[in-house]
Amino acid sequence: MKQRAPLTLAAVAAALAAVTAIASLTAPAAEGKDAAGDGAAAARMPVERSLLVCPAPSSSDIADTTYTAFTPGAAASAEGKGAARLLGATKDAKPVLELKEVGKPAGATATGADAPALTGSAEGVLAPGWTAQLTTKVSVGRARGVLGAGCTAPGTDFWFPGVSTAKGREDYVHLTNPDDAAAVVDIRLFGPDGLAKPDQGTSENIRIDPKSTKSVLLSSLAPGAQLADATAHVTTRAGRVGATVQVAEEGVGTDWLAASTDPAGSLVLPGIPADATSVRLVAFAPGEEDADLKLRLAGPNGAISPAGNEQLHIKAGMTASVDLKDLTRGEAGSLLLAPADAGKAAPVVAAVRVVRGSGAKQELGFVPATGPVGARATVADNRAEENATVLSLTVPGAAGAKVRVTASPTTGGGEPASQEVEVKAGTTQAVTVAPAGGKGSYALTVETLSGGPVHAARTLSLPHEGIAMFTVQTLSDDHSTVSVPRAVQDLSVLTG
Repeated sequence: MKQRAPLTLAAVAAALAAVTAIASLTAPAAEGKDAAGDGAAAARMPVERSLLVCPAPSSSDIADTTYTAFTPGAAASAEGKGAARLLGATKDAKPVLELKEVGKPAGATATGADAPALTGSAEGVLAPGWTAQLTTKVSVGRARGVLGAGCTAPGTDFWFPGVSTAKGREDYVHLTNPDDAAAVVDIRLFGPDGLAKPDQGTSENIRIDPKSTKSVLLSSLAPGAQLADATAHVTTRAGRVGATVQVAEEGVGTDWLAASTDPAGSLVLPGIPADATSVRLVAFAPGEEDADLKLRLAGPNGAISPAGNEQLHIKAGMTASVDLKDLTRGEAGSLLLAPADAGKAAPVVAAVRVVRGSGAKQELGFVPATGPVGARATVADNRAEENATVLSLTVPGAAGAKVRVTASPTTGGGEPASQEVEVKAGTTQAVTVAPAGGKGSYALTVETLSGGPVHAARTLSLPHEGIAMFTVQTLSDDHSTVSVPRAVQDLSVLTG
């Protein structure tokens, strides 16, 4: 066996410096003891840098877009310096939005189709929990509706169940490269019969230049294929990108479809609006085994199985869908997916297409499967108008949970507000918390105090001329702290 060369003291110091470079220099109290009982083996420390990517908001000349950014800061301390800014995703990028204070949101607006995709970073005290949101309203036209998207960290692997290449649908994958080197992307489409055969090279080796963005029409990947329900898989061969799908459906509306959480045997799709007139579940099994899922709707009084749609069978490598109609029937709820047989948990990804209204006054939105909020999660750009913002909290497990929901001041001032909420196991609770006074938008932060796991989503309603325009964003753990191993006296443990 080949032996590793022992590390020099300088090398050890450099390695430890590299680990702690992403964390705050001041650690909170130790969380645990090492095996010898003589100190903490590791500590949770606030991150020192966060990176986000936002897609270009709209192709409409009459689109009005609001960008909002917020950071709740480190849980242990909000002292120190920091900087956070979102820039146009171009080489000659200029600041679009700058955040200057912990605990207070900042906003900016843009009009028309020239509003750019954005990249940005937060450093120092503004990095832990930094979040950004773009909300676009298009009053008329084919793409009319409210589109909402949370800006995300760049990655290399994204699943989008719920896309379509059917007539009347235009689904574009927006790809943004925040880095100084080119990214190379592959896109695959999976329909109810498996992989859709694209034209040679159409979906492979898509180059995204440094500091640039590109949109790809999904129907161009499989010409002639009318896939009413499909799943797009976006991966990178080189580099990393931000990826989100913009959906426009003729006569229905438009919105962003965010990526599903990673494939898992059980999934939660939180925050389906109470007045949904149509709910359609789309799921995909990326593994080598079929998946049989048990469907339940978690409402305010418990979880029930939708009559006639208690289970869904998904063939391996294929997309399956089911029309759940007006599933919620007047009470906001969350869809819980679990293996029909606990001993056969095949991984799946999923999303639901949600429609509010009817006839010529329909509007659509999407709710992807999402992970729990963890210790803390935040969503920006909430509005204080009556019934404009509804937060849905779901506990899918056997034990309930207690969370704290905090509303920040608005972009125009006001006082923060906070409320502790008990969520019973197997239920979804709709919560409204808003700051006192002030005008503009505000942020909502959810902290898990006990129990769980807790899943959450925010519905933002901005009605227009009788159309219930809306958008739903799920909340994800903000990963505002990282585990950093402590230095030890005996450096031989690092040499192997």
